[in-house]
Amino acid sequence: MLIVAGSIYVDPAERDDYLASCRDVVRQARSAPGCVDFAISPDLLEPGRINVYERWESAEQLLAFRGSGPPEEQTVAIRGAEVHRYLISAVEAP
Repeated sequence: MLIVAGSIYVDPAERDDYLASCRDVVRQARSAPGCVDFAISPDLLEPGRINVYERWESAEQLLAFRGSGPPEEQTVAIRGAEVHRYLISAVEAP
């Protein structure tokens, strides 16, 4: 199991349009083999910040979905990113 989580930063005036452009990606990811959860959402405090959370059964399934990465129009809009992949060895109830 692995988790991809963090934040990406876009122009605050463009955030709503960026998120709207991600709708199909979220839909596709959630139906992809190995995807346990996938969310892209606006941050409640920082107007240019977008929070990313993905949970996958394996790195191979993540890479099969991700392919060559996001479309160029999304990549160009990103001003910065702090996203990391976490390898999970166990899952427990809180």
